[in-house]
Amino acid sequence: MHRWQIAIQEYRGNMTIVHKDGNINKNEDGLSRWPLPNDIDYPAYVPETISPQIPIEGISVTDLNTTPFEEVRNSYTQDKNCSILCQLLTKDCKYNSLINALDEIWKK
Repeated sequence: MHRWQIAIQEYRGNMTIVHKDGNINKNEDGLSRWPLPNDIDYPAYVPETISPQIPIEGISVTDLNTTPFEEVRNSYTQDKNCSILCQLLTKDCKYNSLINALDEIWKK
């Protein structure tokens, strides 16, 4: 019996062993003929109830004047190279003057 418990313990949370009476189970053996109670004293006990949910112990609320996304969006307009790149990407821009306005390292 213990050998079977060890062999099937990795499937313990994913399967349930159910007793079938001899009239229903046509290929019965010693294990299937002996139903055992599912109580705490039984070594292969599996609780059938779901444990209660964990209560909320605290709530944290943060109030931001501006969202971080707005700060990033605004910082693009303050940087010369980023603002030019944003203009190039938002429009189907073929203006060489905008491309030439970028610093050399940004033109690559």
